[in-house]
Amino acid sequence: SVRVLSPGYVNARLEKETPIFNKQRIDFAPPEKINSLVVSSNQLCMSLGKDTLLRIDLGKPDEPNQVELGRKDEAKVYKMFLDHTGSHLLIALNTSECLYLNRSVQKVRALSRWKGHLIESVGWNKFLGSETNTGPILVGTAQGQIYEAEISVSEGSLFSTNPDQYFRQVYTLEEESGPAPVCCLEIERGMEGKFFIIATTRKRLFQFVGKVPEGTEQQGFSSIFATHADHLPSFREFPASFGFSEIAFYTPKLRSNPRSFAWMMGNGVLYGTLDYSRPDSILSDERVWVYPSDIDITVNKPISIVLTQFHFLLLLPDRVKAVCTLNGQVVFQDLFLEKFGLLTRMIKDPTVQQIWIHTEKVVFRYHVQRESRDVWKMYMNMNKFDLAKEYCKDRPECLDIVLAKEAEHCFQNKRYLDSAKCYALTQNYFEEIALKFIEAKQEEALMEFLIKKLSNLKPSEKTQTTLLTTWLTELYLNWLGILEGDPSQRNLYLDTREKFRTFLSSPKNKDCLFNNRASIYELLASHGDTEHMVYFAVIMQDYERVVAHHCQHDEYDEALNVLSRHRDEKLFYKFSPVLIQHIPKKVVDAWISMGSRLDARNLIPALVNYSQSASTQQINEAIRYMEFCVCQLEETQQAIHNYLLSLYALCRPDSLLSYLEQAGTNPNRIHYDLKYALRLCAEHGHHRACVHIYKVMELYEEAVDLALQVDVDLAKSCADLPEDDEELRKKLWLKIACHVVQEEKDVKKAMACLSSCALLKIEDVLPFFPDFVTIDHFKEAICNSLEDYNKHIEELKREMEEATQSAKRIREDIQEMRNKYGSVEPQEKCAACDFPLLNRQFYLFLCGHMFHYDCLLQAVFPNLPAYKQAKLEDLQKKLASTSQPSKSHHRPKDTDTISLGKGQQSREQIKADIDDIVAAECVYCGELMIRSIDKPFIDPQKYEEEMQSWL
Repeated sequence: SVRVLSPGYVNARLEKETPIFNKQRIDFAPPEKINSLVVSSNQLCMSLGKDTLLRIDLGKPDEPNQVELGRKDEAKVYKMFLDHTGSHLLIALNTSECLYLNRSVQKVRALSRWKGHLIESVGWNKFLGSETNTGPILVGTAQGQIYEAEISVSEGSLFSTNPDQYFRQVYTLEEESGPAPVCCLEIERGMEGKFFIIATTRKRLFQFVGKVPEGTEQQGFSSIFATHADHLPSFREFPASFGFSEIAFYTPKLRSNPRSFAWMMGNGVLYGTLDYSRPDSILSDERVWVYPSDIDITVNKPISIVLTQFHFLLLLPDRVKAVCTLNGQVVFQDLFLEKFGLLTRMIKDPTVQQIWIHTEKVVFRYHVQRESRDVWKMYMNMNKFDLAKEYCKDRPECLDIVLAKEAEHCFQNKRYLDSAKCYALTQNYFEEIALKFIEAKQEEALMEFLIKKLSNLKPSEKTQTTLLTTWLTELYLNWLGILEGDPSQRNLYLDTREKFRTFLSSPKNKDCLFNNRASIYELLASHGDTEHMVYFAVIMQDYERVVAHHCQHDEYDEALNVLSRHRDEKLFYKFSPVLIQHIPKKVVDAWISMGSRLDARNLIPALVNYSQSASTQQINEAIRYMEFCVCQLEETQQAIHNYLLSLYALCRPDSLLSYLEQAGTNPNRIHYDLKYALRLCAEHGHHRACVHIYKVMELYEEAVDLALQVDVDLAKSCADLPEDDEELRKKLWLKIACHVVQEEKDVKKAMACLSSCALLKIEDVLPFFPDFVTIDHFKEAICNSLEDYNKHIEELKREMEEATQSAKRIREDIQEMRNKYGSVEPQEKCAACDFPLLNRQFYLFLCGHMFHYDCLLQAVFPNLPAYKQAKLEDLQKKLASTSQPSKSHHRPKDTDTISLGKGQQSREQIKADIDDIVAAECVYCGELMIRSIDKPFIDPQKYEEEMQSWL
C-alpha cells in the first residue's frame, strides 16, 4: 500500500533495493588449495599449495604474477601479512621461519634474524613506511614476545645486504597463566606526537601510550615500551576464550586514523570508538555485544571479524553474519553451500572498503553499498534524533518520519516548544497538530508551531500565509493582554512584545501583512492595543494613521516628528492646519527644513485659518515662512506674494513699503497683483504704499494727487517720473504749484516749484494766486522771465541771419554747377563696352569715368530696388511715347502748338528723372560697387553654363 504523506513525496518502494552486502564469486579456479589470502591497496596475495605464491593487481586482474617460494622441506605457510601500501609481504611459516617479498621484485628472501619465532601478528608503521622501507614495525610471536624490526630493500642491487635491518625484543605480553600469543598489533599516532600501540592476546587487550621525541621516530618504539618495564600497561580482560582473538578497525578515509574498533574474543565483541584526544587510552564508548544465540563458541566459534561503519561481520565456518553496531541486531546472514568447503578467513581492503572471503577452493568478494540506508531508523528508535536526521537528510520521506517521532517524543515529555518546532517541519495534518496543542492549553507552543510553519510556506501559498499570519496576530495579542495585567510576568511580557514586533516587521511577512492590513488594524483595534497599532502603521508606512493617532491624543510634537522624519508632502498639507494651531514655531521650522519640497500655496489655507484667530506674535510665524519662500526659495507664485502683502498690511506697515520698493518698478518683474495690492493698501490707509503702486502702474496723476495728501516732496518725486512726456510733467508740476498756492498759501514754496521744474513759467503760476497778492513776491521771477524772453529773441535773430547766409551760398553753388563742363577727346571709349564714346549718347562723371547711356543703364538696372526698376521702366515708356512723330499731315493749329510745347517740356522732365535714377553716381566709384563686393563674378544660375563653355 502507498500512504500519501504530503504533496511533495510518496512513501513507496518503487524498486527492490540491493542488499547492503552484495556478494560476488570471483571467477577463479585455483590449481591448488588456498592456504592464505591477504589484500591491501588493491593488491591481492594468495598462497597456493605448498610452494606457490600468486600476486594479483586488482586494477589489472588479467596479469597475475606467480612466485615460487623455493622451499624443498615440508614447511607450510602459517600466516601472511601485507602492509597498508601493498608493497611489503611477510610470509610466516609453520617452521618458525619468515620470508619477505617486495612488490617490485620476484625473489623471496628469508629473514635470518626472525628465525625461531612463529609470527602471529604484525603492526605496520603507516607513518614512516615507504615502498622500499617498512620503517620501524612491531612483530608479535606465539610465545608472547613483541619485537621491533625494520625491513629495507637496497636500491643499488636486488639485495646488497640482508633485508632485515634489526630484530630486537621490546616487550612480552602475559596473561594470568604466563606469556600468551600476541594475536594482534596496531600502531596509531595521536596529537602532539603521542603514539598509541594496541596489542591483544586471547583474553586481554593492552594499550601502550607514549611520546616519541620529534626527529627520533626512525629509532622505533623502544622508549614507549621501556616506560612499562616495571608495571603493566592498561588493559581490558575478559574471562572466556576460544584460543585466539582478532581486532578490526574502521577507517573512514584513506590515510586517516581509524575511528572505531571491534575486538572479537571469547565473551563477544568489544566495540567502541577511538578518541585520540584522551591522555592514557584512546578506547571510548566501549560496549560488549554478545554473540547471536545461534553461535556456540564450543562448536562453531567465529573465525574472523571485519568492521565497517555501522556493522561488524563475523565469519563462521559455513556463513557470514552482519551485526549492527548500534543495536547489536543481526541484519544480514549469508549461508554458503557445502560444495564450496569450509570458510577459512575473511579480510577487508581498507582502501576500497571491499571484503574478501575464501575457502580452500573459492574466493568471494563483498561490496558494501549504502550501508547507512537504515541507520536513521535505528537512531530514531534509540531516540537519537539528531543522528537519525543526519542520515536521512537526502530522503525526505524518512526525515518526515523521524521528525514526527521526535515531535511526539518531545510532546510526551512535555517539551512542547521543541515538539512544536519538529511538528512544523513534518507533513502531518495541520489541523490535528494545532488541536493537539490547543487541547493541551499550550498557546506558546502553538504559536511556535505556527511561526515555524509560516516560515516554511512557499511564496505561492498565499491563502495559507494569510491564515497563519492573522491567527498568529490574534494569539500574540491575547498572550500580550494576559501578560500585561500580571506585574510578575513583566520580563516575559517584554520578551513576547519584542517577538511580536519582530513578527510584524519580518520582511517575509511584509507582503501578506500589507495586503491584509485592514484585518490587522481591526484586530489591534478590537484589543485596544494602540501602541502596536501605531507600530504596525509605521511598518506599513501608513504614516497618515500614525500622525492622526498622535493628533487625536494631543501628542502634537510626536506627530510633527513623524512628519519631519518621513518628509511626506501630502501629510504636511493634511495635518498642518491642526498642528500650527498648537505648535506654530515648530511647524514653521519643519516647513523651512522641507525647503522646496513643499508647495507654499498648499499651506496658505492653514495659515489663513490660523492668522484669522491668532495674535500678532503668531502671525509673525506665518510671515517668517512667507519671507523664507520669497527670499530663500525665490518663489514667484502670485498667491504667495499677495498673501505676504496682506500680512504686511495687517501687522507690518514698515515692512510693506520696504517689500514694495525691493520688488522694483518694472511691472513685468513684479510677482504680486498690483490692483490687489492697491486695494489692500488703500483699505488699511497705507498712502505711501499706494503712491508707490501708482508709480509702478504709471498712473502719475493719481500718484501726485495722493502724494499731495502725504508729502509735497513725495509728489515732486512722482512729477518727474514721466521723462518722455513734457506736457504731462508740466501738468503734474502745475498740480503741485496749485496745491502749494491754494492749499498751503505759501508763495515762497510756490516760487521754489518754479526753480525745481524748468517747464514752469511765472505766467503759468500767476493764475493760481489771489488778486490781493502784491507784485513784490513775483518781481524777481518776472524779471528773470523777461530776461529769458530777450535771450530767446536774440538767439532766434542770430539763427535767421545764419539761415540767410546759408541760402545765399547754396544759390551760388547751384549757379556754379550749371556752368561746369568737361572735355571729351574723340578717341575716348566707353568704360563698360570699350567702344568709341561719341558714337552714342553718353554720360561723363566727375571721377573721369564715361559710359554709353545704354551701357550704364545695363549695369545699373539689375542693382536697383524693385520700385526704382518699375519707375525707370515707366519713364522709358513715357519717353518713347513722346518721341513718336505725329500721324497728321495737315498744319497744326495753335492748340496743337501749345500741346507740343507742353509735350516738349514733359520730355525734358522725363529725361531729367531718368538721369536722376541712372546717373546718380558712377557705377564704378559709387555705393553700387561697394554693395556688390559680396556678389560672385559668375551668376550661380549661369555657373554650369559658364563652366561648360570653358571645356
